[in-house]
Amino acid sequence: MAIYHFSAKIISRANGSSALAAAAYRSASRLHDQRLDRHHDFSNKAGVVHSEVLLPDGAPEAWLDREVLWNAVEAVEFRKDAQLAREVEFAIPRELDQAEGIRLARDFVSHEFVARGMAADLNVHWDIGTDGEAKPHAHVMLALREVNEEGFGKKNRDWNRTDLLETWRERWAGHVNARLAELDIDARVDHRSLKAQGIDLEPQHKIGPAASRMVEQGLSSERLTEHHAIARANGEKIIANPAIALDAITRTLATFATRDLAMFVHRHSEGKEQFDQVMAAVRASPELVKLGKDGRGQERFTSRDMIDTEARLQRATVKLEASRRHGLDDQHRKLALVRAEMRGLTLSSEQRSAF
Repeated sequence: MAIYHFSAKIISRANGSSALAAAAYRSASRLHDQRLDRHHDFSNKAGVVHSEVLLPDGAPEAWLDREVLWNAVEAVEFRKDAQLAREVEFAIPRELDQAEGIRLARDFVSHEFVARGMAADLNVHWDIGTDGEAKPHAHVMLALREVNEEGFGKKNRDWNRTDLLETWRERWAGHVNARLAELDIDARVDHRSLKAQGIDLEPQHKIGPAASRMVEQGLSSERLTEHHAIARANGEKIIANPAIALDAITRTLATFATRDLAMFVHRHSEGKEQFDQVMAAVRASPELVKLGKDGRGQERFTSRDMIDTEARLQRATVKLEASRRHGLDDQHRKLALVRAEMRGLTLSSEQRSAF
């Protein structure tokens, strides 16, 4: 089940960060920090499957070495609270294999960041979660200054615009969905909030390894407590109206297996007792449609709304065939766009124009 995540933050000396330490950790490498005259060694870190520096035209070739690049960044920043880099993190669909995931990440970084003039340090992580499932994602460290043949120029304040971040969020969804469609994978993502999608669930906090360790140590965490409260509230909403879950799942998967349903319910319920209640409510919903077993022997399901959507798509296909017989290419393109958007495929204005 494809998951959407895209976030950005600033790496700054103000909170004790070092560009070299950050780059070493994300690339699982050993880098020498000239400013601090120390080595940052994370070469034993597992899960990093691809590391690469991508440079815009005119950048010094020596910067292809990340140690040289980030020492150059540290050298040009004099303030003790200097902003050193922007880090962008995004989830890669687990439906892709490593080669396709890396290709997708490289294409996006090249098109959206490097083409704007940013030096980018891309690292793809293919971690395995406690549930045994892959959690592929990418970390991209971006220099904040413009690049020329002599090195760094001024900081580009336009790169800090909130609307640009929203553009990147939307375009990542577009890149993902286009690649999934290209590979004929029945999954998609949506960059919009749950509210904007019309899904009546509260967004939950992302709980990382640090919060998990706090639980193991018996420590309290306000963020973790709120996360569990939201999960319980969402579980109650789904029990009262199971169609909420079916609508949310079929926005990313036209058909789904019991495991896909269980993963969704696990995220939106609190504890085993409520998990079982939510699963039972969804399974008993008249909106759930059993389709039979797939080639791997797994039961597949969908929703009545999705069945209706597919019926409309089938009627649209019949009309398309009639139009094609009359050579109406413009109608062909328009109908294809309608079909894509009915299935939830996110297309940017540029992609629509090129369609």
